[in-house]
Amino acid sequence: MIAVDWSGAAGSGRAISFARARDGELQELLAGISREQAMGHVIDVARRDSDVVVGLDFAFSLPAWFLRERGLRSVHEVWELVAAEGESWLTGCEPPFWGRPGKQKPDLYRHFRSTEQRLAPVGGLRPKSVFQIGGAGSVGTGSIRGMPWLSELRRAGLSIWPFDEPALPLVVEIWPRLLTGPVVKSSAERRRDYLAALARTHGIPEALAAQAARSEDSFDAAVSALVMSQRWEEFAHLKRATDPQVLLEGEIWVPRRLPVEPRPGLRRAS
Repeated sequence: MIAVDWSGAAGSGRAISFARARDGELQELLAGISREQAMGHVIDVARRDSDVVVGLDFAFSLPAWFLRERGLRSVHEVWELVAAEGESWLTGCEPPFWGRPGKQKPDLYRHFRSTEQRLAPVGGLRPKSVFQIGGAGSVGTGSIRGMPWLSELRRAGLSIWPFDEPALPLVVEIWPRLLTGPVVKSSAERRRDYLAALARTHGIPEALAAQAARSEDSFDAAVSALVMSQRWEEFAHLKRATDPQVLLEGEIWVPRRLPVEPRPGLRRAS
């Protein structure tokens, strides 16, 4: 299993974390790599071992009403449009996009895709709108700079769920908060405690555990890969979407049984 904690940094970006787990054991963790390096590594791993599922932490599409206003009929057309116009959307930040200095949140019919609306909050948090391209927790920039890569992965032979018939190697959209649970990820101490507790039921080499605890990005990638590895059998039951709206908007993969934050137990007195 592979999980990639994505970034919308300008240029190629150097803020992406890549994690790979197998049979409940964390095997690889890369931090501070570029989009090109991350996607190249995904393709390389998939070519060596097709028995892999890749979780990417960005929205695979936009709300259907926005796409239909532009006459788009398939997600392939969506990715082509984003590749052609996405950077101008980010530069101009015109409605429905918002979040840059002086660009307030517009009054929209719908900010969210149906998959985001259906998700229950985790620790009081919900997914952000892809239209938010600035400000705390924004995901729009990373998503717009990520969607064109889905065409590249598809050309490399990976199946993109829920748009394609699921087949290995498979790519799914993830929201790491669903996989980590309500841990306070901004706290390095909480990240270390969480990983120490997780290590009781998963294989996490000491060096990789230390690396995963260093940043929220590495933490998200490592934990997401481990949870996906633990839920391996669930991916065999995925189906291609039949709902026209889902075929345009995409869907976040939700494990059947959501993880519960590990309890680190009592801490020894220092």
